[in-house]
Amino acid sequence: MFGTDFGCCFVELGKTRVMAQVSCELVAPKDNRPNEGIMFFNVELSPMASPTFEQGRQSELSVKLNRQLERCLRNSKCIDTESLCVVSGEKVWQIRVDVHLLNHDGNLMDAASIAAVTALCHFRRPDVGIQGDEVTVYSTEERDPIPLSIYHMPISVSFAFFQQGTYLLVDPSEREERVMDGLLMIAMNKHREICSIQSSGGIMLLKEQVMRCSKIASVKVSEITELITKALENDKTARKSGGRCGFAESMPQERITAMKKEETSVEMTDVTEKAGDMVLQAEVPPQTSQSPVVPLPGMGQVGQGLQNSWGMEEDEQDEEENFNSDEDKETVMEVVKNQGQGDVVEISDSEEDEVVILEPEAVDKVKKKKSSNSHLKGSAAAQKLHNK
Repeated sequence: MFGTDFGCCFVELGKTRVMAQVSCELVAPKDNRPNEGIMFFNVELSPMASPTFEQGRQSELSVKLNRQLERCLRNSKCIDTESLCVVSGEKVWQIRVDVHLLNHDGNLMDAASIAAVTALCHFRRPDVGIQGDEVTVYSTEERDPIPLSIYHMPISVSFAFFQQGTYLLVDPSEREERVMDGLLMIAMNKHREICSIQSSGGIMLLKEQVMRCSKIASVKVSEITELITKALENDKTARKSGGRCGFAESMPQERITAMKKEETSVEMTDVTEKAGDMVLQAEVPPQTSQSPVVPLPGMGQVGQGLQNSWGMEEDEQDEEENFNSDEDKETVMEVVKNQGQGDVVEISDSEEDEVVILEPEAVDKVKKKKSSNSHLKGSAAAQKLHNK
């Protein structure tokens, strides 16, 4: 998968994911090689790929990968460095390859070599013009960028050995690398030319084992080279036709969804059209008996099937305060004393604790006293008496 700009490449080997980015700049050449350009490799292992990696610290693994990439690509002379010379002894192109590890699941060298080679093949450097001592760098709008001169594409293939070389495994994962006895890496191109070979782990290998690994590597390199060539051709065709290229080319439109729900079709082939064969029953949810909710102090309740106690507590408190006054007590005592003269007192045991007095004079006294504070239920009792 290629990026929008030239020289950006993403490679996935299993769950291992690597990104390579190629950039260039004009610098002064080396003193011992004034007519050759410079290639520089930088491998970055971020904590995003694995918790074992530390940010801002060059680990032993990153140094090892840098050296292996230099042996595989720069020492094998896969790129014509003399074509990177602009002015002999003064200006040459420095090609920088940054390899970022996005996810670590083993076999980093193979993924890094494939990403670096593919990014170099995909990269285009800007064209330059020389007029006397002045060097002019043209933008992509003024002149088309120029690709690098690549002779061959060396690709690394890793082999893991177990039980002192008894078992051989190609492309080991991160768990397999933990328990392996030794590792053999062979960098080869499609012409079956070995660019570099390195063994680690202190295991003794026989000649037959090395020859067998080289034959397997030649087959793997041929397959990977064909895939890289096909991917480069597809990207070139997409850019010429003006279609989608880079990330948009390899990412389907249905991959990213926002507030989108796909509809699922349901097949109804087993259902007959006869009305008698189809019986539809509405599923009735089970009725659960709810226990009555007892409101807590300071809380009112309003709802279907519940007694409305919203705003009643304040009235009851005011009523109790007013009833506890001395004048109310005297009035009630007078009513009780006159109870034997034919007066009737009715006391209900309801939740509201209403007291209904069937005496006009006593009702008028209580009504006048309570109406000055708030509207209480004594007014309802007076209304009942008035109706009678």
